[in-house]
Amino acid sequence: MIALFLGSTTLCSPALAQDQIIELQEITVEGGSGSPLSGGTGYTAGSTTAGFKGGVPVAEVPRSVSVVTAQELKDRNPAQIEDAVAYVPGVAASNWGVDDRFDQFMIRGFDTGSTGIFRDGLIQKTINFSSYKTDPFLVERIDVLRGPSGVLYGPGSAGGMVNIITKRPRFEDHAEGQLQFGSHNTGQVALDMGGPVGDSDTLAWRLIALSRSGANEIEGSEDDRNLVSLGVTWAPADATEVTFLGHYQQDELTPNFLFPVAGEDYDASLGDLPDSFTYGMHDFNGLETESWSLGYQARHDVNGLLTLRQNLRYGQQDTEYRHLYFGWMADADTMEFNAFTVFERATTLAIDTQAEFRGGLAGGDNTLLAGFDYYRQQYDGTQGWAMGYQIDVSDPNYDFPVTDPAIYQDQKNTVDQKGLYLQNHTRFDSGITVTAGLRKSWVETETVDRLGGTTTTQEDDALTGSIGATWDLGNGFIPYAGYTEGFETNIGTDFFGAMFRPSDSEQFELGLRYLPGAGDLLLSAALFDLTKTNVLTTDTDNPGFQVQTGEVRHKGLELEARGRLGSNLSAIFSYSYIDAEITRSNDGDQGNRTAKVPEHQASLWLDYAFDGGLSGWSMGGGLRYVGESWGDNGNTRRVDDYVVADLSLRYAWENYQASLGVTNLFDDGYFATCEAGGGCTRGEGREITFTLSRAF
Repeated sequence: MIALFLGSTTLCSPALAQDQIIELQEITVEGGSGSPLSGGTGYTAGSTTAGFKGGVPVAEVPRSVSVVTAQELKDRNPAQIEDAVAYVPGVAASNWGVDDRFDQFMIRGFDTGSTGIFRDGLIQKTINFSSYKTDPFLVERIDVLRGPSGVLYGPGSAGGMVNIITKRPRFEDHAEGQLQFGSHNTGQVALDMGGPVGDSDTLAWRLIALSRSGANEIEGSEDDRNLVSLGVTWAPADATEVTFLGHYQQDELTPNFLFPVAGEDYDASLGDLPDSFTYGMHDFNGLETESWSLGYQARHDVNGLLTLRQNLRYGQQDTEYRHLYFGWMADADTMEFNAFTVFERATTLAIDTQAEFRGGLAGGDNTLLAGFDYYRQQYDGTQGWAMGYQIDVSDPNYDFPVTDPAIYQDQKNTVDQKGLYLQNHTRFDSGITVTAGLRKSWVETETVDRLGGTTTTQEDDALTGSIGATWDLGNGFIPYAGYTEGFETNIGTDFFGAMFRPSDSEQFELGLRYLPGAGDLLLSAALFDLTKTNVLTTDTDNPGFQVQTGEVRHKGLELEARGRLGSNLSAIFSYSYIDAEITRSNDGDQGNRTAKVPEHQASLWLDYAFDGGLSGWSMGGGLRYVGESWGDNGNTRRVDDYVVADLSLRYAWENYQASLGVTNLFDDGYFATCEAGGGCTRGEGREITFTLSRAF
């Protein structure tokens, strides 16, 4: 793989020196629907930055990639990012039910955790208990790249990454106001406006503001948000463009809860707990965050062969988190509760600098991307914990005081992450494209323990590669094959004091795309084999310690169809099959199915725009099926499968649009996941939202 990569980049050099006219693919990042940063056309997008940072056609990415377009976001009007990707194959969203603290997904059975979510191409980590949540009203599109992404993005989830692309200034006047009312007395007002500054053709702005007051289905909960986002684009020439992006956001939310289940977490003879049994009922519970970010995206075309880019963002979040949660059964009819607190400040700095060289190669077009990225994250704060709060199963109530527990952790944690990467993309006249990449990453972690009076550091490095090819057969069919690598760091030491090595991941994938006609329909199928090694497992020789002999292997099939089926009908279909197995473990679970990974998932969304006498009306409906899974790696706690239905009804006239959206239309009760002996998280119930918007 390395030899092939070096060979392709070497061949690029003499080609650049040739005096010839070279036809290059358009990679401009602003403007038309084919731009990798635009919302796409209908339910399809022509290009993406997820597989190649400079942007390439989706058809030329040698691995699975899906795009949630602006039109899909408008039609489905998701309440949060998890809802937005709910119809993407291979993605399990809202794994923790009504929990709205974080944007959470599993891709191909691996939790994205703190390393798999990006905003505008820069990582947007959940740091300890601080998460920079993105409101869908800010979002232009969402790209989902499945499988390890170690070459372009460094340490990350084995399952893949989600890149949230936000709205940015346009050189045309626009304004939209929105009023929204929904379940649980939720009300929201939002504004999106912008355009050129005066008569300028070099300076544009965009302001987005939103205020929401409400709750979710948890009794006593909060779901309040205030945010302001401002973007300014300066384009003094066609070759140069700089966009400044900043935002400020306040959230007041309710922590998730684990619902103890009769016959599982306590004696079935005591009967079921009432539906009103929630942790939101106690005044102690709450999550308040205040966050802001500021950054820019800059591009300069030096000439027809060289483009320079740099993206930068600094962010900060203050978090106050209090949670009274179910722990275990103290006796046959007494539930033990624990009080938990977090008070912390998290900061991030991300910089990605790129140079893109374009030229001819062996009768085709060649693009070489070279880059250096740097990321620093830091959190500074305390955690407290106390036990001893009890509730009688036969008479559950929260009529007791809870105070902030004693602090058991007072830390400052800093992670510095650096990477050098090369990626080469060659498009041959035969219809074949070859993409190969290589990256060297360095990660340094420092933890200052103020209670213990100690400072520990850990240094990791990794070399990751990728290679893949696509072949446009000229009849709409495009087969592809790809191999990718990734890694995740593990903090800590074994019995002998040796630092844990990163966990490695590698994926083999074969796929087939079909793009008939004008490109407004995309069909795809993919087979993948994804293995994660150096996984931590119990040290059988030294109890209380771990060794890195564990391994997890996920194999599967994904199907996706999205686009226009007729002049008035659009559709999204997805299906995922994942054979998830713990292949090596000392924890007594070798051979078991990985926890929280459904074997089967399927979804279908249909959207129809009426004409004739019903012109202006449109409606959409969808079904989402999630198969059964296990709540734990021991496979002792089964989570039943479920089906939910969604509905959208819209009417547009003049500059107005009224829409009615319903998720979980039939209010089917289900558990999103369960823990062995620790209860279950309820899935999201029926949510009804009415939205009135006007364009000015």
